[in-house]
Amino acid sequence: MAHPVGIKRPNAFGLYDMHGNVTEWVEDVWHDDYDGALAPRDGTAWLSPADRASRRIHRGGSLVNEAQLLRSARRFGDATVVRGSDLGFRLARTLNP
Repeated sequence: MAHPVGIKRPNAFGLYDMHGNVTEWVEDVWHDDYDGALAPRDGTAWLSPADRASRRIHRGGSLVNEAQLLRSARRFGDATVVRGSDLGFRLARTLNP
């Protein structure tokens, strides 16, 4: 079972629960890899082509994965209707300078 958010210590960047609690849905649509000129180079989400929108990415490892799989660079592509006790999302916002 996933633990409540924020009860473990944050990482060096002040972020909580980055590895091992749940994998997290992200905004990007699924692509087999990042090779190619179409992938954004500025850190924004890769949202094209629109016909891929029903398959999104979730990243990281969860409590059901082995230790070597607990990496934020690890990614999976699933239909947006997929649900699971080891799958979640992270609320984030842009801070105004």
